[in-house]
Amino acid sequence: MRKVLIVEDDEIIASQVAKFLETWQMKGILIEDFEKVMEKFEECNPDVVLMDLNLPSYNGFYWCSEIRKKSQVPLIFLSSADDNMNIVMAMNMGADDFISKPFDFQVLMAKIQAIMRRCYGDIVTVHEIEVGKVKLNLDNTTVLVGDTKIELTKNEYLILKTLMEKSGKVVSREKIMEILWGDDQFVDDNTLTVNITRIRKKIEAAGILNFITTKRGIGYIVGQ
Repeated sequence: MRKVLIVEDDEIIASQVAKFLETWQMKGILIEDFEKVMEKFEECNPDVVLMDLNLPSYNGFYWCSEIRKKSQVPLIFLSSADDNMNIVMAMNMGADDFISKPFDFQVLMAKIQAIMRRCYGDIVTVHEIEVGKVKLNLDNTTVLVGDTKIELTKNEYLILKTLMEKSGKVVSREKIMEILWGDDQFVDDNTLTVNITRIRKKIEAAGILNFITTKRGIGYIVGQ
């Protein structure tokens, strides 16, 4: 399992990123003491570093320079301070990429995958997404709950994949319908409700209750 060191001052963002990485079979490691970033870096020996710019004590530029004295590990800056000067400075100090906040988690993963392929020759292929005790197989569109294998229709698979990729975040009904529409299928509001109900019943039959939660007037969420 690839390890990602998350040097992020915002605890909510840091925990959300770590949780998202888990769905892609990567381990997110959080910093608790921002004066001991290098100690944590040497202890965990990460494959990728995600670095915030504004940090307690020393900023991200400082820690980037300290890491570069010892390692060429892939490093991505995450910051809302995305003016040209900061981006240029980050690259000049050895960063591999700079992602502006707020960012989409799928974009972040695409960046991580691209850097891993470039630096390690990895083809980062994830064959399943796991949230709690539910595993979605991306190769054959089935769900595994414990020893129970659940068959999904194409629409059910697309819906569940979308929700599990965004684990812990509410996904709007409009977003799900947009994904299904993009698959050249017409899906009206009632059809979506029917599919969600079927997915729930299949997962509940395997022993997992309340896996998909409805946020009334907004959408759906898994993995709370």
